[in-house]
Amino acid sequence: MDVKYDKIGVDYNLTRKADPFLTDQLLRHLNPKKDGVYLDIGCGTGNYTHEFQKKGFQYIGIDPSKKMLDKARVKNKDVAWKIGLAENTGLPKNFVDGIIGSLTIHHWSDLKKSFLELKKVLKPNGKIVIFTSTPKQMEGYWLNHYFPKMLADSIKQMPTLKSVESAMKNAGIELSEINKYFIRPDLQDQFLYCGKQNPELYFDEQIRHGISSFSSLANRMEVKQGLSSLRKDINSGKFDEITQKYKNDLGDYLFIIGENSANK
Repeated sequence: MDVKYDKIGVDYNLTRKADPFLTDQLLRHLNPKKDGVYLDIGCGTGNYTHEFQKKGFQYIGIDPSKKMLDKARVKNKDVAWKIGLAENTGLPKNFVDGIIGSLTIHHWSDLKKSFLELKKVLKPNGKIVIFTSTPKQMEGYWLNHYFPKMLADSIKQMPTLKSVESAMKNAGIELSEINKYFIRPDLQDQFLYCGKQNPELYFDEQIRHGISSFSSLANRMEVKQGLSSLRKDINSGKFDEITQKYKNDLGDYLFIIGENSANK
């Protein structure tokens, strides 16, 4: 995973920017205090970590990719940036007051071990906020129509909601809330389903490069053919018919909020 993101990290910041709405939602769910210390696990180039810190909160950013963290350090020298994994943060027990993990759990090699580690470093009653998509949600992306193999491979690496809930419970983290997130037209962070309402985004090579499914999982021929079909369908108006078939109320992503049970 670190090798993958060392490669993606070259131009990552050109398209992956902290979205203001998501930043506010993550902070709202975490409810951090100005005198606390918080962890952004799988922070990447630190776009969100930087925004959290700018709002007056103290953050540690942990990621396995040195190239990602090099970019993060340039952005903000006040954040404590560390090489590490969700399975092994290198932090002491009961060290942080809260944890955010945004679009990262599908990269964790061991979900149960990761939540046990995060439970360990999280203070009693501290919150953990996970932002992710589930396989069920991803099956509802219209991208499946144009890039079926890529989406199948992406879905395969995503933990199910049930497995996340089970790993949290096993670690002693009490699930307190689950909230759906639907892609907004003004989204500034160009992750996988960023083009839900604006398919033109996927014709931008830089945007595709910043999305791991396109840059690491996709077959070039499928992407070329998929984009060609997408262009034809947009021009003919057929695209609207196809997207109607994928409309659902599952949400495109989820906020999963848990709390460190003090009695375990």
